[in-house]
Amino acid sequence: MDGVPETTSSPAESASLPPEEVAELRRIAVDLAETAAAHVRTRRPEVFGPAGLQAADAVQAKGHPTDPVTVVDTETEDLIRKLLAEQRPGDPILGEEGGGDLAAAGDAVTWVVDPIDGTVNFLYGLPGYAVSVAAMRGGHSIAGAVVDVARAATYSAGLGLGAMRVDGDGVVEHLRCNPVTELSMSLVATGFAYGVHRRARQAEMVGQLLPRVRDIRRLGAAALDLCHVAAGQVDAYYEHGLNAWDFAAGALIAAEAGARLALPAATLPGAAGGLVVAAAPGITDELWALLAEIGATVALPDQ
Repeated sequence: MDGVPETTSSPAESASLPPEEVAELRRIAVDLAETAAAHVRTRRPEVFGPAGLQAADAVQAKGHPTDPVTVVDTETEDLIRKLLAEQRPGDPILGEEGGGDLAAAGDAVTWVVDPIDGTVNFLYGLPGYAVSVAAMRGGHSIAGAVVDVARAATYSAGLGLGAMRVDGDGVVEHLRCNPVTELSMSLVATGFAYGVHRRARQAEMVGQLLPRVRDIRRLGAAALDLCHVAAGQVDAYYEHGLNAWDFAAGALIAAEAGARLALPAATLPGAAGGLVVAAAPGITDELWALLAEIGATVALPDQ
C-alpha cells in the first residue's frame, strides 16, 4: 500500500460482476448479517445477563490474553456458514473464528465473515459491536453489510451501487462522507491492537495526532468505524493490524459513500501490521501527510 489513498476501492477487473449479480450478493449479505445480528442480540442477555452463564467456557482468549472470543462468536459464525451453505452452496468462506483460505479462492465469490466485531464491547455490554459479512472476488469486496447490533442499524453497499443505512424503524439513508476540508476540524477514529508492542506505538502516534485534529474517537469495532466514515459520523479512520474480516464490508461501504481508502492486501494477516485508512476526500491528502510525518504509513507488525 503505497502513496495517497485512492478515491474508490479500485477493484481488479476480475472482481467485476454485472450490477444485478452485485445487487443479489448485497441482498444476501444483508440477510445474513441481519439474521446473525438477531441471534447475537438474543443471546447476549442469555449468556452474559444477570441470569446468564458467566461460566469459564463462555469466554476464551485467542492470540493475546486481552483478546477474547465468546461462545456467541462461534455460534454466530456457525449460523452464517449454515445459511450460506443453503443459499450459496460451494462458495468459499473466510471467517474470523472458523478460518478459510482467501488466496486459494481465486476468482470465486468468497464470503468474509466477522460474527462479532467488537467482542470486548459485546462482553461488557457496551453498544459498539457488529456483524460483518462481505462477498469478495479476486481479493476485492463487491458487496457487504454491517449490522450495528445494539442499534439495529444495517449499513450495506454493492460495488458501483452506492451505500446506504437502514435504521431500526426502516428509515433508509443514502450515505455520503462529510464535506470537511480542514484536518484541524476533523473527528478521527482509530483503534488499538492487543499486542503490547504495537499498542504502545499506537499510543505514541495518537499523542502526535491529537493536537492536529478536532478530536480522536476509539469505538473498538473497525467495521463500525468504517461505516461511520461513510455516514459522516466521523471524518476519517485509521488503524494498523486489521484482518480481511475486519474491513471487507466496511471498507466497501466507506468507498461507495465517497471515502478515499488505503488498504493492505486482503490476504495479508493482521499480524503483519498493514495500515487501513478511510477518509473524507477533502482531508485525505492532509491526513496522509500527517500520518507519514508521524511514521504511521508504514506497517506496524505485532511483536
